[in-house]
Amino acid sequence: MKKNGNGKSAPGFSFSDRSGWRLPIATKLILSFLLVIVNISVIFSVVGVQIIGNLIVTEAQDRVRYDLNAAREIYFNKLSRINDIVRFSADRVLLMSPLLSGDVSLATEELVKIREREHLDVLTVTDHTGKVLLRTGNLGVSGDQSEDELARAVLRRKEPLGSTMIVSAGELVKESPALAEKAYFRFADTPKARARTATQETSGMMLMAAAPIFDFRENLIGAVYGGVLLNRNYELVDKVKQTVFQDLFYTGKDFGTATIFQDDVRISTNVKNEDGTRAIGTRIAEDVYEQVIVRGEPWLGRAYVVNTWRITAYEPITDINNQRIGILYVGILEQKYLDIQRDTIFAFFAITLVGVLASMGLAYLISRTISESVSKLAFASRQIARGNLSASVEIASNDELQELAETFNFMTAALKERDRKLKEFATQKIMESERLALVGQLAANVAHELNNPLQGIVAYSHLLLEKMPAGDATTSFVGKIVTQANRCTQIIRGLLDFSRQRKPQKQPSNINVILQECVSLVENQVLFHNIQTTKELCPDLPLVTIDPSQIQQVFMNMLINAAEAMDGSGHLTLATQRDPSAKYVEVQFSDSGHGISESDMAKIFDPFFATKDVGHGTGLGLAISYGIVKEHKGVIAVESQVGQGTTFVVRLPVNGKGESRDGGT
Repeated sequence: MKKNGNGKSAPGFSFSDRSGWRLPIATKLILSFLLVIVNISVIFSVVGVQIIGNLIVTEAQDRVRYDLNAAREIYFNKLSRINDIVRFSADRVLLMSPLLSGDVSLATEELVKIREREHLDVLTVTDHTGKVLLRTGNLGVSGDQSEDELARAVLRRKEPLGSTMIVSAGELVKESPALAEKAYFRFADTPKARARTATQETSGMMLMAAAPIFDFRENLIGAVYGGVLLNRNYELVDKVKQTVFQDLFYTGKDFGTATIFQDDVRISTNVKNEDGTRAIGTRIAEDVYEQVIVRGEPWLGRAYVVNTWRITAYEPITDINNQRIGILYVGILEQKYLDIQRDTIFAFFAITLVGVLASMGLAYLISRTISESVSKLAFASRQIARGNLSASVEIASNDELQELAETFNFMTAALKERDRKLKEFATQKIMESERLALVGQLAANVAHELNNPLQGIVAYSHLLLEKMPAGDATTSFVGKIVTQANRCTQIIRGLLDFSRQRKPQKQPSNINVILQECVSLVENQVLFHNIQTTKELCPDLPLVTIDPSQIQQVFMNMLINAAEAMDGSGHLTLATQRDPSAKYVEVQFSDSGHGISESDMAKIFDPFFATKDVGHGTGLGLAISYGIVKEHKGVIAVESQVGQGTTFVVRLPVNGKGESRDGGT
């Protein structure tokens, strides 16, 4: 329980209060272990979940990156195959001869078979000027100038070329009206797509290849170009799905999907709408479009695909002029990785929980062992506190607790021995104190009884000395009687002062004034003629509640002792100061005398102890001063070094109450 200012008990708990509520050490240890375990588990869980999430996301991104690489290979393999077909057709004598003869119809049947057998949508022949000589998909349309950019590039460069190209609706109609219908798309509303004024797409995107035709002298006589329209052609995307994703499903949805975009429109895809149809005509998300088409940078990460979130990879598709005309996409269902992450986290938490429970059990066993040992020590300590110094502790834990128990037992044995010696010493001191009290009382009585006849001896010896004629041989003897009688008087007076129990008559007084009065009383004495006195008096000392006459007696004793310690020659410093708390005033007496030895320091306040020569002083001055200061609730302290001087400090309380403890010397 705590106490308030008026000494009454205030509500509250304290672990150190025997009467209050205390938490057992076993519970403290378990709670401490639990706190550590929980903190570590929380940190590990948070970090672990973060690491698991990052690893799963990284794994998904790595996989989709590899899947995009595979899809790219399938895409370019298809383009390479078309290129090989076109080059093979250009190198055949089948085309060379009709071109040289000017009658391409001779090769029509064979070229139509090649287009149908190789599943080409376009296979067209031009002369060396670009004039269309034969369209195998539309035999009735020829004689016009070809607008196919790839064919014109082949005629300029005179080498085979292959690329993805955008073919206008007009060119598609010339090649085959069916191709134009196949390429046509009306845009479907798609969440997160960019705003666009157009509502339909009429041009088509084709995988195309073109090759020059030479005569026997390597003269350019024409060109052949062919290709496959990608619009509504699902061969490539389904092949990617089968080859890369193996047609896997997850929660009823395709795990992996692939798409070919013409600009931002899906023209070939196996991404499904909600009704299960292919999402043809839907468009790409705006943020993906900005990065892939506008900035030309691949996209790798999470993206919203038609109606679900997927981990995706996009890269631009470029034409022969390196213009970005479309996008190749692969994506895997994000939900599967979220479920993997969730299951992994649950498993991680389960393992962590099992570890926490196991750690708590181990912590309980450890804390139980420690608490039992501590309880034994606490019980033995209470026994000692109650006075049973025979209490001992037996702990066999082979650790610091066992060492502590052995030390505790050694301590109790030492305390028991010390208690025995203290009892013997206390008994001896009590007997000595009683004897001293009797001796003191006897000395006081004897001093009182001797004082009256001694005063008569002193008075009559002085009268006898005054009446003796000058030159009398016995004058010196009478003088010695006078001297010794005066010394006896001083001893008797000291004994009476020391034994007298007079209470001080306290009143507010100025310490500086009392000290200066004492200095004025002694400074004209012969003993102080060769002593240099320095005063360092604090001007704003508070008034101190003291008995002025008694404190003057203390100061006089300090001044005379200092002068005698310097043999009447040296430097004496007197200083006063106030305690920072303003509760005490200090007076310092510092001399440059011979100092006090360490062996004498503990006895200087004892009655009748003196370091002066025999016949100088009674040995009661410091003892009387000590008693006076102690009666004022003050302290006398001393510091001294042999050969360097001594400093006495008198510390007096301002309010006369002082400290409750006895001031040390």
